[in-house]
Amino acid sequence: MAERIRERLDCRPDEVVAQAALDPELSPQAVASAAQSAASRLEKLSAEREALGPVNLRADQELAEITAQIETLSAEKEDLTQAIERLRGAIASINREGRERLLASFHKVNGFFEELFVRLFGGGRAHLQLTESDDPLAAGLEIMASPPGKKLQTLSLLSGGEQALTALSLIFAVFLTNPSPICVLDEVDAPLDDANVDRFCGLLDHIASASGTRFLCVTHHRLTMARMDRLYGVTMAERGISQLVSVDLSRAEKLRFPPRDPGTPELPGLRG
Repeated sequence: MAERIRERLDCRPDEVVAQAALDPELSPQAVASAAQSAASRLEKLSAEREALGPVNLRADQELAEITAQIETLSAEKEDLTQAIERLRGAIASINREGRERLLASFHKVNGFFEELFVRLFGGGRAHLQLTESDDPLAAGLEIMASPPGKKLQTLSLLSGGEQALTALSLIFAVFLTNPSPICVLDEVDAPLDDANVDRFCGLLDHIASASGTRFLCVTHHRLTMARMDRLYGVTMAERGISQLVSVDLSRAEKLRFPPRDPGTPELPGLRG
């Protein structure tokens, strides 16, 4: 018994009572009861220890690895949070600058549109307005036009010819905001009558002289062709063989109507 006490409890037999924190004056029955209770508690703790499984000898190393991963993820989270804040700030700055530029371009285009509309229609008034939102970046665009003798109304309520002239005014207003050296127009005069075609050609002359833009017009209208400086066409002199033909109208006019000598009287009907 002394050997077993030494192996299990690492103490002498006379130290067992003190090791168990028992009163030395207890009766044998009380000691037996306390021993039974201690045995039950020992069995319970042993079962709980067995349930924990074997001891993980790499626990300290794994703890260090997991701690390092947590620190790395925390640093990445902080970097990501800062990047999100910077991105939101950049988006807000871009939106603010975009609104300023959009409003500046809108007012510039609107000014050209009002001027060109009056020139094409010979009067009236028109303007552009933003709709559906107070934010220029999300707002829609409405074209309000009032040809001479008509009330102010939206573009959809105008006639076909009036819509075409209004659309031309808007297109050229946008073009004049940032003009280019060359502008190609393809059958833009098709829906216009002769009077409006003449106004359209006058507008081209005005823009060409003001901005220095060279216009290339694809057209079949005789009045438009008559107002151009040079004509290019395709003819088929022989069957199956196409040939490009050009006519310099300004030079042809000089040949047809040469400059008159100031001392020579002009004869009736000499100039057409």
